[in-house]
Amino acid sequence: MSDLSYAVLIDAGFAKYALKAKRFDPAIDEKDVSALIAKIGALPVVAGMRLHRVYWYDAKPLVGKVSRPDGKETDFSASEMARISNAQHAAIARLPYVAMRFGELSYRGWRLKDHIVRSAKETREFSPDDLVPNVQQKGVDMRIGLDIAALALKRQAHTVVLVSGDSDLAPAMKFARSEGMQVVLMRLGKNVKDLMHEHADIVIEQRLQDLP
Repeated sequence: MSDLSYAVLIDAGFAKYALKAKRFDPAIDEKDVSALIAKIGALPVVAGMRLHRVYWYDAKPLVGKVSRPDGKETDFSASEMARISNAQHAAIARLPYVAMRFGELSYRGWRLKDHIVRSAKETREFSPDDLVPNVQQKGVDMRIGLDIAALALKRQAHTVVLVSGDSDLAPAMKFARSEGMQVVLMRLGKNVKDLMHEHADIVIEQRLQDLP
C-alpha cells in the first residue's frame, strides 16, 4: 500500500436519491452505506491508497412542536421520520472510519403534498391531511466545501472522492485541484451540471449496482 490516502465525502441526500430510495426509507441503512464505501474503495483511481476517512453529510430531523392549520399540534420529535432518521444516523456513525457531519432542517410552515399538487386539475377544497411541513435543509453544502478545503490545505488526503450532485460545490472542487488534490466525482447514474465535470479530474458515471 502506498503512502497516499483518499477521503470520501458523501452527500446523504444525493446518495439516498441515487440509490432510488425515499429520504426516510428504512431500507437505507448502514449496510447500504458500507456497500457504497466498499465500491468506492475498489475503484482503480484509489487502488493501493489508504482510506483516510469517510464523511457522511446529512441533516438531523426536526424537533419540537408546531400547530397545524386546523389547530392541532404536531410533535416532530415523535414522528416516524425522526425515529428512522435517528436510527440511520446512529448505525452509520458506528461504521469504521466514518465521521458524521450534520446540517439542519428549517421549518417554514406548511405546503400541499407533492402528489396532490401534481394531480390537482381544478379548484377544490383541501384538508389539513393534504398538508406536510415545508422543510428546507441548510448548511450541508457549506460543511462539504469546508472539509474539501481543509483536506487540501492540510494535505490530509491526496484524492477526494465526492458523492454529490450539488453544483454549489464547484468552487471548493476548483480550490482543491489548485492545491494539488485530485478530485473524483461520483454521479451514481444521475445527471449533474457541466460545471461539476469541469472541476473534477475523473467522473465516475455508473450506478452503484453497475460498478465492479
